[in-house]
Amino acid sequence: MWRYREWLPLDPDEQAVSLGEGGTPLLNAARLANRAGFERLLVKDESVNPTGSFKARGLSAAVTRARAAGATRFVVPTAGNAGIALAAYAARAGLPARVYAPRTTPGPILTQIRCFGAELILIDGHIGDCGRAARAWASESGAVDVSTLREPYRIEGKKTLGLELAEQTVWTLPDVIVYPTGGGTGLIGMWKAFNELRDAGWVDGRLPRMFAVQATGCAPVVQAFEHGADRCTACPDPQTVAAGLRVPGPFGDRLILTALRESGGGAVAVSDPELTEAAEQFMRVEGIDAAPEGGATLAGARALLRQGAIRPADTVVLFNTGAGWLYRA
Repeated sequence: MWRYREWLPLDPDEQAVSLGEGGTPLLNAARLANRAGFERLLVKDESVNPTGSFKARGLSAAVTRARAAGATRFVVPTAGNAGIALAAYAARAGLPARVYAPRTTPGPILTQIRCFGAELILIDGHIGDCGRAARAWASESGAVDVSTLREPYRIEGKKTLGLELAEQTVWTLPDVIVYPTGGGTGLIGMWKAFNELRDAGWVDGRLPRMFAVQATGCAPVVQAFEHGADRCTACPDPQTVAAGLRVPGPFGDRLILTALRESGGGAVAVSDPELTEAAEQFMRVEGIDAAPEGGATLAGARALLRQGAIRPADTVVLFNTGAGWLYRA
């Protein structure tokens, strides 16, 4: 990731807190494309990052810059993967971290957080409840709260998703990106990257149409998009097996909705059985270990194709944001 350091907020002599994140493969999923009715389907597989998900990018950047500013400890609320990433990068920086997670978080994810040495606090509730607890403890302890969009650097790390995709497609961006959206930082970061690349003259023409995929049991972005709203109404009872999509009211809702509308994209919700079946298809048809959130992108792409929002001839990139093994007990 840090090979793009000139595009990132890093002082010339500063050493990043890194575990080798980024550089993930862009895979041609020809058999899945044939089954789903697409001519060209690509999968950006973030499961091979050091901590098993795309969260490694944002937390590497956040911990790097916070350490440079004198941070002595960290805290984060998590649906799962951000907690693993903070635990690992805080350990790499030699600093303590506390993670607040829902008690319903998959067991392997909680085990990983503990193994990296973070203090894990389990909460009866969802990530919004964890966020309130994390902010209270940050205020009390002086810890740096690296919650989504509550500091400026996680989004810069996520921006490298777009920079990397542009390089891997030889500066000819795809027609469509389908992204699983909970907090939405990956989608926001990519849209930021694409605009910066266009402004710098590295890419030209139309930017990709960005589509957010959510679970039917927690779809605040989909509902806001369909109603023409510029903010999300929090989901009162978020329910889905895809832990990363169980975000009842994303803090970056306005930025997510802006990216979807500016790009000419949209939003779609899929059921838990649909996303679970699609994750299994990733594994059995293409050998890609997809998290439930990754499965949601394939299920979402199929739905968007049926709706006519995506054309069969479009070049479509699906993001598998994490490793499936982290969700299996």
